[in-house]
Amino acid sequence: MAQDTPLDDPLYTDAALVAFYDAENEGGEDRAFCADLARAAGSVLDLGCGTGAFLAGLDAGERVGVDPAGAMLEVARRRPGGAEVRWIEADARHLALDRRFDLIVMTGHAFQVFLTEDDQRAALASIARHLAPGGRFIFDSRNPACREWEEWQPAASERQIEHPRHGRVTAWNTAVQDEASGIVTYGTFYRLADGRVLSADSRIRFTPAADLARLIAAAGLAVDRWLGDWAGGPMTPQSAEIIPLGRLA
Repeated sequence: MAQDTPLDDPLYTDAALVAFYDAENEGGEDRAFCADLARAAGSVLDLGCGTGAFLAGLDAGERVGVDPAGAMLEVARRRPGGAEVRWIEADARHLALDRRFDLIVMTGHAFQVFLTEDDQRAALASIARHLAPGGRFIFDSRNPACREWEEWQPAASERQIEHPRHGRVTAWNTAVQDEASGIVTYGTFYRLADGRVLSADSRIRFTPAADLARLIAAAGLAVDRWLGDWAGGPMTPQSAEIIPLGRLA
């Protein structure tokens, strides 16, 4: 049985914490890479679209963003360009739109919120179900071999964020991994100028590339290129990212 994803994670469902999302995720090479792919696509589906910055900023045809967190979609609807996108509050694993898209993206490591192989199979089946013949899909997942969560500790992760309402905010993380499952539980903390601390605990799964390849093939998908970064470099055992770019098999 598929395990529920952390749909109640306050990092995505609490408006007070969602207000920090864009400040922490300004976009970069991932957004630019996917925008290049979208130029040749008549329709784009973004699974785990978050606050919608990618789709709202696209000059493309039909754009549909799906996310299970209503608080994130509220931000998406209000942002410039957001009114031109169809936003759907739904879980990607159970999505059934009865139409197919030229490009399907799932960035921001959204794939890692699927905590079991059943969850991952369901998400990949949804990609296959909604991908048009000749269309392409792309998603990213952190390479567990790099053990990035070891850097998510208070001293190493402390940073200053300029927030439009709260001003300068101090942020930091904590993280611990369960070796057996590959699931990392990490905490996110924001200390406001008045001393209040907002926080959330989240869980994500780190999946080896070989396991992802097996699951992708079982879903009826084929990978044309395995990228190791959003600059387009090839994946190596030391790459920080695992980024399959593919199509229907």
